[in-house]
Amino acid sequence: MTDASDGLTMVDAINRALHEAMAEDDSTAVMGQDVGVNGGVFRVTEGLIDDYGAARVIDTPLAESGIVGLAIGMAMNGARPIAEMQFSGFSYYALAQIENHAARIRWRTRGAHTVPLVIRMPYGAGVRALEHHSESREVFYGHMPGLKTVIPATPARAHALLHAAIRDPDPVIFMEPKAVYRQMREPIADDAEPAQIGTSRVVRRGKDLTLVSYGAMLHRALEAAETLAAEDIDIEVIDIETIAPLDAETIAKSVGQTGRLLIVNEAPPSYGAAGEIAMRVIEQEFYALRVPIRRVCGWDVHVPFFAREQTYLPSVDRIRGAARGMMAD
Repeated sequence: MTDASDGLTMVDAINRALHEAMAEDDSTAVMGQDVGVNGGVFRVTEGLIDDYGAARVIDTPLAESGIVGLAIGMAMNGARPIAEMQFSGFSYYALAQIENHAARIRWRTRGAHTVPLVIRMPYGAGVRALEHHSESREVFYGHMPGLKTVIPATPARAHALLHAAIRDPDPVIFMEPKAVYRQMREPIADDAEPAQIGTSRVVRRGKDLTLVSYGAMLHRALEAAETLAAEDIDIEVIDIETIAPLDAETIAKSVGQTGRLLIVNEAPPSYGAAGEIAMRVIEQEFYALRVPIRRVCGWDVHVPFFAREQTYLPSVDRIRGAARGMMAD
């Protein structure tokens, strides 16, 4: 297990959470392509097979539907499996298993069976990856009843949220922003507590504008907020952490005080999480809004390769420009 004394990257933090969960509960198992001998494509599962053996750290064939199908069966029979999709763009091969079975078993059996399953998947752009490696399709999973969809933004939150996901009685989609995998380090206490799924965090207090984000884009949102402070624009920043269930109350409470809402995510804007967040706030705090809600997202195109990838992603300048425009209205 990685030493926490110098702070952990997100890769280290997730690896530590996996080690801890497997040490605490013999029913916990990890499975996926190359998770064992090779330690995973990003080395997130490194060292697990040495400590817990091939019976609990299972190298599977390259078959996402098979990986998830196996994990569902294990979960229904008393195990707590953690299945890895090498990239979120490959998880679509398992959508039938996720939607038709994992998300429906509790409902289908009227609560007689649950599926305590975690499906981990690196997602998002910003690392100059190839096609099918950079998507941000969290809305697919957030739209499915019966699933919980979690996206951490920092190493400490990844550690706390993964523990919560593993302990949850229902299936959890755990999406890891790979642009943050080794971007930063953060100390994690030996006695760190699990997070609470379905709760947003106010990570910066402010009075002029509410800025909502998650995953890798949270860091750009925070950078924009810090630089705008020099212009006497005081921004409150919220990390939603959980796409589903969405903690709209924390966001609405903030907007009730600031009167302005700006949403930042890297997914395409059409039919996305930003639109859902905006609608929830309209339903709860419409009369508090001083200006129209705005969103800074990716574009309604596939993520471009390499040279134009950063043009696709929301930039700090785009976020600042949107915030300035809202303050001027």
